[in-house]
Amino acid sequence: MTTPYEQPGYGAVPQPHPRGVPVLILGIVGLVICFPCGIIAVVLGNGALKEIDANPGAYTNRGMVNAGRILGIIAIVIWVIGLIARFALSHGN
Repeated sequence: MTTPYEQPGYGAVPQPHPRGVPVLILGIVGLVICFPCGIIAVVLGNGALKEIDANPGAYTNRGMVNAGRILGIIAIVIWVIGLIARFALSHGN
């Protein structure tokens, strides 16, 4: 029996995707410290987003996964630009 303020349940309660927090942490670490973490964040984030999109009612943290993936992409771009700039400056003379 439900109270007047509860919705009756019709299935499993959506849970956060288990890779949500790790993807976000890897995206942040990739941005700040370590280039390979950005790559891992993108790969894991893409896989997690595919799983979330395949079953949208099962997971609640699509935004967190997407944020970690985007941070990973930004980390990759920044590291590549930094490597290009370093190479150009060291071979410019």
